[in-house]
Amino acid sequence: MESTTKNVRPQYGILAVLMVGAFIAFLNNTLLNIALPSIMMELEVEASTVQWLTTGFMLVNGVLIPTTAFLIEKYSVRRLFLVAMSLFTIGTVLAGVAHVFPVLLAGRMIQASGTAIMMPLLMNVMLVSFPVEKRGAAMGVFGLIMMAAPAIGPTLSGWIVENYDWRMLFHFVTPIAIIVLLLGFFLLKDKKEKVDIRLDFLSVILSSVGFGSLLYGFSSAGTKGWDSPWVYGMIILGAVSLVTFILRQSKLDRPMLNFHVFKYPMFALSSSITMVVNMALFSGMLMIPIYVQTIRGISPLDAGLLMLPGALVMAVMSPITGKLFDKFGGRVLATSGLLLTVVTTYLFSKLTQDTSYTNLVVLNAIRMFGMSMVMMPVSTNGLNQLPRRFYPHGTAMNNTLNQVSGAIGTALLITVMSNRTVTHTKELMQDAMKNATGQPSEAAMAQMQQQITMEGMLQGINDAFLVASGIAAVALILAFFIKRSTPAEDPMEELPVNKKVAAELAAGK
Repeated sequence: MESTTKNVRPQYGILAVLMVGAFIAFLNNTLLNIALPSIMMELEVEASTVQWLTTGFMLVNGVLIPTTAFLIEKYSVRRLFLVAMSLFTIGTVLAGVAHVFPVLLAGRMIQASGTAIMMPLLMNVMLVSFPVEKRGAAMGVFGLIMMAAPAIGPTLSGWIVENYDWRMLFHFVTPIAIIVLLLGFFLLKDKKEKVDIRLDFLSVILSSVGFGSLLYGFSSAGTKGWDSPWVYGMIILGAVSLVTFILRQSKLDRPMLNFHVFKYPMFALSSSITMVVNMALFSGMLMIPIYVQTIRGISPLDAGLLMLPGALVMAVMSPITGKLFDKFGGRVLATSGLLLTVVTTYLFSKLTQDTSYTNLVVLNAIRMFGMSMVMMPVSTNGLNQLPRRFYPHGTAMNNTLNQVSGAIGTALLITVMSNRTVTHTKELMQDAMKNATGQPSEAAMAQMQQQITMEGMLQGINDAFLVASGIAAVALILAFFIKRSTPAEDPMEELPVNKKVAAELAAGK
């Protein structure tokens, strides 16, 4: 029982294999962003449709991650990792051979089912491996490895898309995923005693319907409109299902996702901040590639190079931020980083047809510098307040909320961009027809329409960035309430061993 209350010696071999697996998953995500315009052209889909490659990925994560607390408690690291990497590899192969959008989307969603298990698993192993006073530095090293993927991804993606078919992005990842799967098979040897806990299938259904309907409703608004009965019907269904899911968890002896973690104020605050930041973060990841390639005509490789300095800044800052967090806490870092994020996101809402490439690079780098000071410190500060037995539920809750907020943010901002593009295009076309002298030729009309469409899209992107800056401002206000966390006292620790076990089983905590 002593091992349940004290940190064990870090298992560096297991951590290394898990981090390589997570790195591949992160790399795959960043590879795809630059390729979205190319996929839109070849598969003949709109921005509101292609964003499902991102939203669908998050949707599956949002549905599956709530089950990971149960999975981590019941199964060994080895078994979970092998299942996760197998699913990720199968999805990668399927996406690589896709010639129609539904097959590509299916491959992405199978990939997501593997990633959904992998990330909470890695976070839980790190939490139990390092004491609170060393977690900032440990999470910083983890962040350095994870941020290397966004640093490499866009540039590598740009080069591949410019010289090969976008499917090479998946063909490139496939052999690496297979190697990581084999490494896990031979190197991970941990075993877990049989744990007699069962998953509540009604909770799984409520969670899946709740998160799935909510995300689908938000994501469909871009094509169907907010006034569509299908859109608000799905959102209402999702909200009702989630409320029912939360109420059920409070009554279960062994909740699938333990909402008692929100009794700890710093965890609740950190979850709120990271959700809001995630919603704003995806504005840049999706809309900058669309702007530079579709509107400005910049090549995929140059678009990837544009994102490189910002990703490198995040990678370099991650271990530094981890050490600063151990020394100064989360509030100073979060408020400073969010102030930079708000200002730079607002400046992105002023894009023009002539915004210089250098200006875009510098602005994105400063924005990423700000983000590097927020995500890991805020999340770590919240998790630090939880008693050890809540770690699986805390990491599962964080990852669930991050995926849900990221998907909602993506859907919301793409919807804003799409709807405002239509509005601006109509207004510009009406103004152009009023000011036209005589009847323009067919060629002149086509050229004018193309220019107006590009200008309408540009203004739609600016509007979406403006909304994103407002979202980031909410996170900035919340960050002023952050306090340094220490592990909360756990009443269960005061009980004798046999009573403690009985009480945990009875209370589901």
